[in-house]
Amino acid sequence: QVQLVESGGGLVQAGGSLRLSCAASGLTFSSYAMGWFRQAPGKEREFVAAIKSNTYYSDSVKGRFTVSRDNAKNTVYLQMNSLKPEDTAVYYCTGQSISSWNLRAAEWYPYWGQGTQVTVSS
Repeated sequence: QVQLVESGGGLVQAGGSLRLSCAASGLTFSSYAMGWFRQAPGKEREFVAAIKSNTYYSDSVKGRFTVSRDNAKNTVYLQMNSLKPEDTAVYYCTGQSISSWNLRAAEWYPYWGQGTQVTVSS
């Protein structure tokens, strides 16, 4: 079965950096669009970034976060720089068929990781 396992979360001060990783198994990784979503306490899950051959970002992280993938390692990354307290959330790795056209809607992703906590202190 498909498994997505995130790692790399933690506690960081505002202005700092973290890199999240998501290792995928049980799928043909290169045939999948991969995404990152996040959910803060009391808020809805929101789109952060996605990657097919191109990359896509929410306005709130554009210029600070970079999504990348290594198809040889079946891994997608999220490099987060200039972190802000409002970036504090559980971050989820997601996957959907690369032929899908809606990368920003959570309901389009059938596969989800368990999430990793990112906490940014002020």
